[in-house]
Amino acid sequence: MSPQNVKDRVAWLQGTSARCEDVAANGLTPWRLVLLGAPGVGKGTQADLLNHRLGACHLSTGDVFRAAGSRRECEQSPAMREALGYMRRGALVPDSTVWEMVRERAGCLRCGGGFILDGFPRTLGQAESLKQLLDAERLALTAVVNYELPTSEIVARIGGRRTCEECKAVFHVTERPPKVADRCDHCDGKLFQREDDRPESIRVRLEAYDRSTAPLIDFYLKAGLLVRVAASGAPGEILDITLTDLKSRRAAQLAA
Repeated sequence: MSPQNVKDRVAWLQGTSARCEDVAANGLTPWRLVLLGAPGVGKGTQADLLNHRLGACHLSTGDVFRAAGSRRECEQSPAMREALGYMRRGALVPDSTVWEMVRERAGCLRCGGGFILDGFPRTLGQAESLKQLLDAERLALTAVVNYELPTSEIVARIGGRRTCEECKAVFHVTERPPKVADRCDHCDGKLFQREDDRPESIRVRLEAYDRSTAPLIDFYLKAGLLVRVAASGAPGEILDITLTDLKSRRAAQLAA
């Protein structure tokens, strides 16, 4: 897959009305991955890194939601409009609506370049729906990677984030501090701590994540697909561990 195709994702972001550039077959079995991990473990960063190393397209449901908000209403599918309605009310988008948005993009799952699903599935119901779709298409997941990090480290990682009021750039008080305290490097806007980045809010989010995801982890563990990766360390180090585990798993599958 060419770098342009790796970064394309038009069909994923815009839905059934759009098409990505054709992906040339390279004779290799595509990687089909699901990434799990609590908020703050760096799942999105790892998805981007895996995208460039493996060629499989990074399919983030969060990116779909953000893209939907910038499109005219007449360009939005019914599922996209419904999801935006929930988001504007500050309510969680229900499983059925999220699933419909993914189902609209089933062509992305069939793509010969493979995929890295980030942000979906989040619940057991979504995982079961995804399995039914993949089974119907005679497609198999390569693995489900669960990035794990102690709660204390997650709180420190998210709690240190600061966001620019103007351009929304994100900094970190210790890992990526601004050149001038409390001011954005890019536009000199004031930096602030988002409400959901405060320690008390983070713990509530983590508890909710654990409740919804524990059955999901068990589901993939029983299916023999779960790969556990410690998310401590630099992103490049975590990527290397992930790739080593995935390639060892694939080699064992081919040898079986």
